[in-house]
Amino acid sequence: MKKTILVIEDSPTQALALRALLEINDLDVTLATTGAEGLALARTLKPAAIVLDIQLPDMDGFQVCQTLKHWPETLSLPVIMLTQYDEHAAIVHGLQLGAVEYIPKDAFADSVLVGTLRQMGIITSTPVLPDPPDSDWEWL
Repeated sequence: MKKTILVIEDSPTQALALRALLEINDLDVTLATTGAEGLALARTLKPAAIVLDIQLPDMDGFQVCQTLKHWPETLSLPVIMLTQYDEHAAIVHGLQLGAVEYIPKDAFADSVLVGTLRQMGIITSTPVLPDPPDSDWEWL
């Protein structure tokens, strides 16, 4: 049976890209576009992990993480923060709230996310990453 990942991300483009990345790694993906929707889904789904953006329309990802770690039924769910905020203080804050990983959205974010899920035992097959976009760059 496939494991379920809850992605809480308000950008449709980024949410769909994450869904594609996780589905090619044999995971079921449920998407939430607000913090409130994500909190409700976390309680009912009990996903294997939650991938959480910080910038959400109704509350920030820090508030979502803090709430998840406050509720007994979601306390043990691993939260991976995947966000554009890469300041040291934001990273420390996210980890102090209980996130198991904090991944800045950069060129390596996909591979770090897949690697993290593999280390956690959530991805059990050989990890798959999407092909890089075509480029005129010649590797020497």
